[in-house]
Amino acid sequence: MKKKKSGQLEGSLWFQKQEHRYLGADRIDLLDNIDTLGSITKAAKAVGVSYKTAWDTINFINNLAEKPLVERLTGGKGGGGTNLTAEGKRIVSQFRIIQEEHRKYLANLDERLGDAESLRKFIGRISMKVSARNVFAGTIGKIVKGAVNAEVTLTLKGGAPLTATVTNGAVTNLGLKEGMDAFAIVKASSIIIGTDLHDAKVSARNIYCGTVITIVEGPVNTEIDVEIGGGNVISAVITHESATNLGLKVGSHACALFKASSVILGVS
Repeated sequence: MKKKKSGQLEGSLWFQKQEHRYLGADRIDLLDNIDTLGSITKAAKAVGVSYKTAWDTINFINNLAEKPLVERLTGGKGGGGTNLTAEGKRIVSQFRIIQEEHRKYLANLDERLGDAESLRKFIGRISMKVSARNVFAGTIGKIVKGAVNAEVTLTLKGGAPLTATVTNGAVTNLGLKEGMDAFAIVKASSIIIGTDLHDAKVSARNIYCGTVITIVEGPVNTEIDVEIGGGNVISAVITHESATNLGLKVGSHACALFKASSVILGVS
């Protein structure tokens, strides 16, 4: 088994219904063992839970599922047992597919973010305040592949384009295709703020102009939120001195720009 790196990115998957998480990896493992062993007792022992806990879990799953996933067989030549229904087998198979794609997605992020220390800092930033505001949902409008990298253009809410540069391997691993939904993550520290960049000639592919809606000043850095239309807000962290020199105020005009290589793509 490959040893995990320190700080390696991990995540969990759940199927949710009626505001309840009813199927995750642990419950899928229970279902998988029921399918393999044909016994709730043996399956419960295999996943390390009591017989009662296993049955309580199965009853909960069956109650929330569209069709029962597990059926109890009594008597007969084989002396009874517990089996997955056809629906149960289908759900387990689908979850394993999603689980594998999720693993590939996290591996791709891990590779893109680099060493464990930079990953830790990145996760720390986005978990505190950056992630919610600098995650943009859109539809892939165009994919142009080169020898190593690909240029992917997303159409955001409101019609604004966002361009990302990722490896061809990432396009394959994420299953990116034109017309599919995707999202883009951009670190606040990767964004440059200006007051008038409409006609500026710069190498960065992504330039968005709008209105400053929030300014949070600090002794060293200042956080700027710029509303760019379509319900999209870009959050940037620049130096306090830069914010002062630009004369930024709430309600004033500002532009945000970032390179295509600063964008991390993901799919749900």
